[in-house]
Amino acid sequence: MRLAPLALAAVLALPFAVAPPAAVTAQQITPQIPPPGAPSSFAPLAQRLLPAVVNIQTTQASGQARAGRDAPEVPQAPPGSPFEEFFRDFLERNRPQGPGQPGRPQPPTRRGQSLGSGFIIDASGIVVTNNHVIEGADEINVVLQDNTTIRAELLGADPRTDLAVLRVRHSGPLPAVPFGDSDTAQVGDWVVAIGNPFGLGGSVTAGIVSARGRDIRQGLYDDFIQTDAAINRGNSGGPLFNLQGEVVGINTAIYSPSGGSIGIGFSIPSNLAKNIVAQLRDDGRVRRGWLGVNIQQVTDEIAESLGLRNGARGALVARAQEGGPAAAGGIQAGDVILRFNNQDVREMRNLPRIVAETQVGTRVPVVVWRDGRERTVEITVAELPSDQQQAAVQPGQQAPRQQQTELSGLGLRIAPITPELRERFSLRAESRGVVITEVSPGSPAAERELRPGDVIVEVQQERVGTPEEVQERLERLRRQNRATALLLIESAQGQRWVPLRLNAPQRGAPG
Repeated sequence: MRLAPLALAAVLALPFAVAPPAAVTAQQITPQIPPPGAPSSFAPLAQRLLPAVVNIQTTQASGQARAGRDAPEVPQAPPGSPFEEFFRDFLERNRPQGPGQPGRPQPPTRRGQSLGSGFIIDASGIVVTNNHVIEGADEINVVLQDNTTIRAELLGADPRTDLAVLRVRHSGPLPAVPFGDSDTAQVGDWVVAIGNPFGLGGSVTAGIVSARGRDIRQGLYDDFIQTDAAINRGNSGGPLFNLQGEVVGINTAIYSPSGGSIGIGFSIPSNLAKNIVAQLRDDGRVRRGWLGVNIQQVTDEIAESLGLRNGARGALVARAQEGGPAAAGGIQAGDVILRFNNQDVREMRNLPRIVAETQVGTRVPVVVWRDGRERTVEITVAELPSDQQQAAVQPGQQAPRQQQTELSGLGLRIAPITPELRERFSLRAESRGVVITEVSPGSPAAERELRPGDVIVEVQQERVGTPEEVQERLERLRRQNRATALLLIESAQGQRWVPLRLNAPQRGAPG
């Protein structure tokens, strides 16, 4: 282990005369008594679990170490420090030289190296780690606790959940640890993390479960366990244990402005990982259920517009994709999915995970909210396509003023979709509705991030084809004293529902 040059300089600058320590009373040195239920020591647990936790070393035929989250940094001296020349000479002496050219810098030819963590789940040599630890590697090695290094075979990896499964072959059975039930882990429970932080193998840290169900914007299936057990670079892929020695999480990310642990780490729950790991082990890939819908969050305004009661939320369907399982089963744009396969959809982000975990080909009941009441439809879950792309749409130009209709009080100008506007705004050939041509800054429409070129497809779940139809439906809502209007908007990113506050129309000043 090395000290950074800056730390060395700080030590050398300390004065030699040190004041004697202040007197310490007996009360100050009284040892803390662990709270009820806390272990007096984690030593027995650590001794039992450490042999099953491994270090992951990866190399690639590049001159530089892979720029991953866990690659150790090359030491650098601060410019102008007395160590700058020392480090420069050291790196030059260790740089590969070309044949017949001693002392001259050559393009580096050594293999880059990255470090991470993993754990053995089967005595036959099945190892679990993070996908980002092994991604792009030409060679993967697993280092056991006794420093035995074994070449590993990649069985499969899943970037969507950042999981990977390896196999190592050993002369005898290897120590393994079981997966536990992460759903039983409660906020405040003790947990222990073991891993390879900064290349220091076999490091044990302890903390508690700080939060459950964290969404850190890493993907559709975010459902992380947050912990304050110290997790640093190199811990990725390592296990998070409960006090029974079961893996309840796989450490994968930290929140840190400095790059070191500040007590906010995130682990993939074991209940999410179990199925993925089993599929990667057996088939080398993951088959996920697919519903074929574009969904969005149900906000308070949207819930009010749709008449949802008792705090129900669910996932609002912006579009049921043509040819998809949802459309085939009768799900429509504007439906709110409340339950899927007898599981409550508490909020939008729960639905992709529930659907993904449903076995492909299964026919399941889906409860939706439509026209002010619950309905149940039957859907046959299909397999998620491997790749879905959307064509990019370029922003269009402003429509001629004479074709526009102003929606007073909303900050919008709209126009019918003409061939000229379809070309100017790069609208799709199948787009139907009314196109937005202007959005006033600071207006309700601007607050909802509506833009010129967006198409209004529906107002309050009724199709519209002309500006007059849009105006008529908005006026009807105002007469009903509705606070918001629910608009189905089609943009370059797809369709979404937008609740638009219904300000009173502005009146001209009397003249």
